[in-house]
Amino acid sequence: MQVDLLEYETKYHALGYEYIAGTDEAGRGPLCGPVVAAAVILPKGYNLPGLNDSKQLSEKQREKFYKIIMAEALSVGISVIDNNEIDRINILEASRKAMQEAINKLSIKPDFVLTDAMDIHTPNHLAIIKGDAKSLSIAAASVIAKVTRDHIMYEYDKMYPEYEFAKHKGYPTKKHLAKLEMYGILNIYRKTYKPVQKFVERSNNEITQK
Repeated sequence: MQVDLLEYETKYHALGYEYIAGTDEAGRGPLCGPVVAAAVILPKGYNLPGLNDSKQLSEKQREKFYKIIMAEALSVGISVIDNNEIDRINILEASRKAMQEAINKLSIKPDFVLTDAMDIHTPNHLAIIKGDAKSLSIAAASVIAKVTRDHIMYEYDKMYPEYEFAKHKGYPTKKHLAKLEMYGILNIYRKTYKPVQKFVERSNNEITQK
């Protein structure tokens, strides 16, 4: 069955809301790097065939849609929350904070916000489960967030080529864990994440023994 990706936008436009933003984040699961959120306001009635949840798209498709969205959206806001802040407030709160900041960075103040299953501190909002597959605005935000984060990980890959961040983007793949075992943790790692914790403990033990 074909999903109407404009169902929510159409509904809230009909209720009198002029500017509807979709927001989503990328990077909850990785062991390192930031969590990135984007907020996007699309023109009323805007359609972009093929745009869907960023996880369903190839990297080439995401890059193509990223350029189109950045050029054609009424406004785009992006927020990057680093690994230290994730460790300090936890990944859920860091994701919420990133979404809130992304909304605040929009050049147009939205009347209504659609989020991907996240309650935020904005009066007029709706949290939609699997929203990135149900709302075009959220799908657009998911693409912007994912591509932005991937580009950050490519920069880390240049700085630390032995970790191969361009391949796994920081997610806990078998190969990434093997690299972690081989080279240890960097200052971009999330030290509260379980697979990283043991390396932190090991480093602390080595320091203690010295």
